[in-house]
Amino acid sequence: MADEIESLSFEEALAQLEEVVTQLDSGDVPLERSIELYARGAKLKEHCDAKLKAAEEKVAQITLDAKGEPTGAKPVEGM
Repeated sequence: MADEIESLSFEEALAQLEEVVTQLDSGDVPLERSIELYARGAKLKEHCDAKLKAAEEKVAQITLDAKGEPTGAKPVEGM
């Protein structure tokens, strides 16, 4: 399951996480399946968080000139 989740894009993982939440919120899922869904949801959330952090780091590295135009990237300290 972890390998399959790791191969998902952010958008794919978020869509699957939304589906998990919808299923759990419905209350129509047996207990054992609820536990499986919850575990999968936790892994999907972790994957989404990692993808967002990576994107934030890339954005933080973009440098702008005086006109606000991107000029390149710089290393980010502390990230």
